[in-house]
Amino acid sequence: MSDAMDLIRLNRRRLLGSLGVSAFGLSALSVPVRAQNDNVLTEALVLRDPDIPVAGNADGNISIVEYFDYQCPYCRKVEPELRQVVHEDGKVRLIWKDWPILGPMSVTAARMAQASKYQNKFIEAHDALIAINSKLTESRIREALSGGGVDIDGLDRDLASNESAINATLTRNNDQATAFEFRGTPAFIVGKFRVPGVLTLAQFTQVIADARKAAAAKK
Repeated sequence: MSDAMDLIRLNRRRLLGSLGVSAFGLSALSVPVRAQNDNVLTEALVLRDPDIPVAGNADGNISIVEYFDYQCPYCRKVEPELRQVVHEDGKVRLIWKDWPILGPMSVTAARMAQASKYQNKFIEAHDALIAINSKLTESRIREALSGGGVDIDGLDRDLASNESAINATLTRNNDQATAFEFRGTPAFIVGKFRVPGVLTLAQFTQVIADARKAAAAKK
């Protein structure tokens, strides 16, 4: 796949050692050849999808892409560490990709979060939804979004008028996550490293450093 993302192969044992853990579920593999659609795996769409707003430093020199589900407790657990490392590093582009795999309410939350970007409230919507620490219902989702500053009437209009674009984004996210052979949420692309599973602050810091070193070595 000449235009596919060139993920860097790492020695699993060496990387596990560098992170200081013995059973950390980290692998940095090349893009699987069983991708459903090679076109969704271009570097541009994985790291710089124009339909997904960027958090962190939009001009940063490394990207972290998280595939997540608003009903995933591990996604909620990792959120503080992820936000802290992005803040402390200062040069990380953070891209949240909704991957609603845990039921209908996950899809509802993802669609509403995506619709919020049309009123420039995607980050506020994400913060509000990821903070819900109980079973999602549509009323809880709407209440949280309203509390986060999202105009709910405008959201409903944007959901209806942008349905095709929202569905296309969620389909693209799913195709990417499936092609990368992620088996659950959260899952990350850090630079050009494939990193499934929950990371600690120290592990995020280490893999970011490794990704930068690998990128510098290719120049």
